[in-house]
Amino acid sequence: MTRYVALLRGVNVGGRRRLPMADLRDMLAGLGYTGVATYVQSGNAVLEAATDDGGAVAAAVSSAIRERFELDVPTVVRSAERMREVVAANPLEVPDPSRFLVLFATAPFDAGALRGLDPAAYPRERLAVGGTEAYTCHEEGIRFAKLPEVVGRHTAGTVTARNWRTVLRLLEMAEH
Repeated sequence: MTRYVALLRGVNVGGRRRLPMADLRDMLAGLGYTGVATYVQSGNAVLEAATDDGGAVAAAVSSAIRERFELDVPTVVRSAERMREVVAANPLEVPDPSRFLVLFATAPFDAGALRGLDPAAYPRERLAVGGTEAYTCHEEGIRFAKLPEVVGRHTAGTVTARNWRTVLRLLEMAEH
């Protein structure tokens, strides 16, 4: 059995795309996943699956949400091991976890194109990119952040972001 973190993109944001977490837990258990738990209302789940193919888990979750709730919800999945690596690989200081995001993508970011961004255009934001994750720090807060949207345009995959506090909590849940 492999422990996974499933990150659903864009649910329960601004009163749109409503997906109650109790219903999500029931649906995941109905798919045969065990140890299912959710964290906050924004589409974070931890589960165990009898496969080592996270892409298959992501596809199954998205498909089941489409069928059961009639919502198109892209899902990004990381194994507990990969989440540990993501946390360990963070090269940026985290002065405030609520102003620090990890962007998770289903395909690698174009690091070369992102290196070409003009830092002066984002004076109070910082960026580091590593494969299918990007780390962004926002001194003025996430509400005013410009980098996540720009970074998201530099991958062929789906992107969803979580603040550092949520990333650490999901890792903790996945390890237990």
